[in-house]
Amino acid sequence: MISDKIPGGIIGSPKIPGDKSISHRSIIIPSISNGICKVKNILKSDDVLHTLEAFKDMGVKIIENKDEIIINGKGLNSLKKPRKDIYLGNSGTSARLLIGLLSAQKFNSKIIGDSSLSKRPMKRITDPLTKMNAIIKTYNGSLPIEIQGRNLTSADIDITIPSAQIKSGILLACINTEGISNITENSVTRDHTEIMLESFGAKIKISKKDNKKYIKIEGKNELKSKNINVPSDLSSSAFFIIATLINKNSKIILKNINNNPTRNGLLIALKKMGAKISILNKRYNNNEEVCDIEVLSSELNGCELEADMAALMIDEYPILSIAASFANSPSVFKGLSELRVKESDRLNLILKNLLNCGVECKVVDDNLYINPKKNYEIINNNIRTDFDHRIAMSFCVMGSKIGPLNILEADSINTSFPTFKKEFNEVGGKIY
Repeated sequence: MISDKIPGGIIGSPKIPGDKSISHRSIIIPSISNGICKVKNILKSDDVLHTLEAFKDMGVKIIENKDEIIINGKGLNSLKKPRKDIYLGNSGTSARLLIGLLSAQKFNSKIIGDSSLSKRPMKRITDPLTKMNAIIKTYNGSLPIEIQGRNLTSADIDITIPSAQIKSGILLACINTEGISNITENSVTRDHTEIMLESFGAKIKISKKDNKKYIKIEGKNELKSKNINVPSDLSSSAFFIIATLINKNSKIILKNINNNPTRNGLLIALKKMGAKISILNKRYNNNEEVCDIEVLSSELNGCELEADMAALMIDEYPILSIAASFANSPSVFKGLSELRVKESDRLNLILKNLLNCGVECKVVDDNLYINPKKNYEIINNNIRTDFDHRIAMSFCVMGSKIGPLNILEADSINTSFPTFKKEFNEVGGKIY
């Protein structure tokens, strides 16, 4: 796929798909609840569809209509042994959440994925689950994973790696385990699982102290389904926001965007850089904060982000690096070790692709340094993505400013934003 310089500005109101994190949970939690749940605006990307198919294979009746899906949940122990291995493609969220959920079920199961997912670390979720007496066999710490379903025991678990996927996998094991479990989270991460579980009637108590979060959850309490309207994804919005900021004569308005305070680090960082971004019409939807966002072309300044920002925006660093490449001064982004274990080694790909675009940058330890210039001369226009959707979309935005860039393995975009090319072109992008 080629991304070329745009002839004018980015103008319009692109339709941003449903939030990916919430879409996964909008299948998982209603499937183990009592009652019927209608889910609107769910993201129908490859990753989410793998989660959907997994629950169909485990006996959950799910009806797919054009504008909504209808999930007929039957309770915590309603799932049935799947007829085949559970294939989750490239979805780390699906894998880590389902490992926790399935460890407390009545049947044995096996989770597999594509070559990329099969390289990602899973001991970070399997190790804490063993403290609850889960029996899980990994392949050198990764997929394929074999799970022996059984009754688990409640436990006190301290999470040292900042990961909502780890926390969520543990919570999904705890809700089907007798007794009270206590989870300590040492860094703030996205809290969609806690919000939805509480909305569905889980007995969960949350407190915070000194940047730590304490979660107390009582298991074996049945959940009650509620309808869900999935807000649009801030992470997917990021590509349009930054394309607007770096291209002259641009203005976009984004509607119904998730503005969860554990996810909005990108907006904080961009405002620190001087971005003209206005948050409009704040409101709540299923206990999630949503808003509309207006963005105007801006003269950006470089900034320094400390490691604690990574938990609020780890997925947004690839596209933030594009914004930093067009700032008026250098930027330093610290503590990016988690970027090395995402769908790809994102930190390495950001570095190599920026260098190929002529950007002066370096990585020292896990810190990214970007020293922008006024004009860039492309050294190699082939953008390596290693089938990582966020790298592909980020360098589509780069191409809108300095193109043409040849985005390799661009089909990876379907894992999170199948309509990206259409929406980007409709507001003035040039992708073909």
